[in-house]
Order: sequence, then C-alpha cells, then structure tokens
Amino acid sequence: MEMCNNAYSDARQRQLFKNIVYVGALCALLDIDFTVFESLLADQFKGKEKLIAPNIQALKMGIDFVHENFSYPLDIRVERRDLLGDAIITDGNSACGLGAVYAGATVAAWYPITPSTSVVEAFMDYSDEFRTDPITGKRNVAIIQAEDELAAIGMAIGANWNGARSFTATSGPGLSLMNEFLGLAYFAEIPVVLIDVQRTGPSTGMPTRTQQSDVLEAAYASHGDTKHILLFPSTPKECFEMTAQAFDLSEQLQTPVILMTDLDLGMNDHISKPFEWDDSTQYKRGKVLDAAQLDEIGRFGRYLDVDDDGITYRTYPGTHPTKGSFFTRGTSRDEYAAYTENSAAYQRNMDRLIKKWHTAQDYVPAPQVYQKSNQSNYGMLFFGTSQYSSEEAMDMLKEKNMACDALRLKAFPFNQTVVDFIHSHEVVFVIEQNRDAQLKSLLMIELGINPAKLVSVLNYDGMPITANFIYQQISSSLTNSRN
Repeated sequence: MEMCNNAYSDARQRQLFKNIVYVGALCALLDIDFTVFESLLADQFKGKEKLIAPNIQALKMGIDFVHENFSYPLDIRVERRDLLGDAIITDGNSACGLGAVYAGATVAAWYPITPSTSVVEAFMDYSDEFRTDPITGKRNVAIIQAEDELAAIGMAIGANWNGARSFTATSGPGLSLMNEFLGLAYFAEIPVVLIDVQRTGPSTGMPTRTQQSDVLEAAYASHGDTKHILLFPSTPKECFEMTAQAFDLSEQLQTPVILMTDLDLGMNDHISKPFEWDDSTQYKRGKVLDAAQLDEIGRFGRYLDVDDDGITYRTYPGTHPTKGSFFTRGTSRDEYAAYTENSAAYQRNMDRLIKKWHTAQDYVPAPQVYQKSNQSNYGMLFFGTSQYSSEEAMDMLKEKNMACDALRLKAFPFNQTVVDFIHSHEVVFVIEQNRDAQLKSLLMIELGINPAKLVSVLNYDGMPITANFIYQQISSSLTNSRN
C-alpha cells in the first residue's frame, strides 16, 4: 500500500491499483508471461484505451519491487501452455439460443423463470446479430413475453400450426403449468420445441440449484396416454446441436420435443468444442403437402397413415384455395379430422400414435456406448451433466480393478442398443441427479426391465454430481456384493 500512496495522489486510484501491483508481483514471482496481462488488459479496456497504460504501469511497479527485494522466480512457476486449442467458453443457455437461430426459429414465446430466462435472451441477442432486415434494421423474428407459461406455450404451438418454427423455454414449475397444452400438441400432432432448464423441486424448490428431476414429468406430460420425445445434451456444443435437431424432429414427427438441460449446464460457463454448422443444411420440415400435391390426391385425410409409419401428412393454412383444410382439435376424431366418439376410431388413432412413437426410435440421437464389446459384468448408465463425472468415476473404478462398461443416453424413446446393453450385464448402475430414481423408473416402465438389475446412484443436494460420489456409491455396492 505504501508504494501506491507514493505513486498516486488520488485515494481511489490507490485502492484500485494496489491489486494490479500485487498481480505484477505475482507475475515476477511465478515467472508468468507478461504478454498475457497485456492481452487481458487490452480486452478488458477495449474502447477505454486510456486506462491501459496506467494499469501496465501498476503491473511493472509490482514486478520491479520483486526484482529489487526478492529472489525470483520461485520454484513454483506458471508456464504458458496451449492445451485448449480452439476450445471456447460458453454456457448451455446461450448455445440453445444460438441453436434456435440456426434452426430457423422465427417465433419465441416465453415467460421468465430461473434458470431458463437467458435462453430466450440469447435468442434475442443472436437474432439482432443474424436475423435482421438489412433495410429496416428490425428483427425478422417475433419474440413475445407472455403473461404466463400457459400462454407462452399456447403461442408457440399456434405459431407452429401456422407454419413457423417456434419454441419456448422454461423450468420445472413452468413445465407443470404447460402439461395440458403439451397434451394438446401431442394429440392434435402439432410440432413445438420446449427447452426445459431443470432446477431443484418440487414447488419453488431451490431456484438457483441444479437437478435432473423433471424426467418423468416431461416424458409423460399431460393427462391421458402421452409420450414425449426428450433430448439429453451434456455439453454446450450438444445444446447447440440438439436444439437445432429438436426443430427437425418436432416437424418430422409432428409432436412436442423437449430438450432437457439443467441449471449447471444452462447457466454455468463450460469449456466447449467450437460449434459447427454446415451452411448447406436443409431443414427437415417433414410430411407437408403443397398445392400441387393436394391437386394430385383425392380426398385429403389429415390423420391417414399412408406410409404405415404412424406419421401422417399435414398442410399449412392457406396452401390451397379449396383443398387441404382440416379442423385441428383436442377432441377425438377420425382419419379425416372429423369429430367422433366412436371407440374404434379413437383406438385406431391411439394405436397409430404409438406406432409413430416406435418410428421415432430411429429418428432420435443414438446413445453413446463406451466399448466395442463388453469388458465387464457391470455397467454404468447416465445422461446429461452426469457425463464427465461418470467418465472420471469409470477411470477411478478401473484403477481399483472394478471396471464397468458404460452407456450415455442422448434421447427418449430408448432404442434397442439400450435394451441390449442392460440385458448383457448382471447389474447396471443408473446415475442421475434426483431423489426418486426417475430415469430408472422410466427404463422399467418402457423396457420392462427387472428392477433388481438396476441399481440407483442418486445425487439430489442441488450441487452438480461428482466423480468421487459416483465412485464411492458404486465401489461400496460392488464390495458388498462380492463379500
């Protein structure tokens, strides 16, 4: 402090620059490359260049003091290395917002809620950069802050019905409110994308803590028999890619697609591989008939399963002056969208929807299998932000001669690879961040797995799951089973 008192007459400067002097001293003691600080200061004070020189001076004061008074550098040094290459630092919510821009989304309807608010804020910012009219300077997208979550998803569904690519973002409490509209979109077969940034629940829970506790609610959202496609990104890069993919899947399958991130992935900064996009990409809009195609067919049946895959043909409003119109309803209907309470017609429709669900298994991202062939009788199954901790725990277990095979889920519905992985191991540890083993329950319900075959590893304190926690749980279980 005495150095700053002597060098600066202004009391505020003395307080501000003493920290910079200290950093300069560390620079000399730890043999840190001085150009690193020059670059950081240039970035920090971009547009305020007159502040750079006094900060450089303060750094050099600290360096000179060490040179005059200490032996340097210390045995402990900081070496400049480029281990990250072209990696970037970003968060999952920003990646989702950018993914929606690249996916061609033109409508975002939302209601703010922690921790998903910054998804639409990022979409707004990126739209200002990439989706503006060159003449007027206005955005070519509509961003609507609704009065609540119900209105938000209702607007998103309506925009998709009208031919736009639309989405909304929320967290657990909002997902609860959106259940009925999700059921409408499922039954009326209207595309919509929902980004669920999960937090701790139930009720308000801990809004600033992370969890994977919306799995069952999202999978079966709404009353009646419903199943919704879920995507499980684990990195910002996958948030970007899966958000874009969600729009294609939603339109191809004419159903809601829910991207399941969480607060840890969504709001925290992560080191990520750079995002990639093929500019020749063509959006997959699915089975949409144009006017010429309508002229070629006879009677248009909105819910006719022409291709025997459960996916029917649709039209956009106004496609043809006299053909292709239909009534969109949440009530039961026949293949031509006419209202009916005929039991046989209702059952045919529900059976077709489950056929479409099975078709979806070939559309959604396949799981990541970590070995070409089984190396162990034990397996680990995980998803989302449990990935890196699980991978580290795998290495820890291997060092103790407790090696486990592994599979990372990327989507629901589950495909045959998941079934084969579980059946080919004596025990599978299901790693998830909630209290009630929701993913384990989903596996048992959907695949008919014997509950004794699945052992839960559950973390639900609101903090990200750690490798040590996973290691302790699995190693203890394996030790007990061997004794």
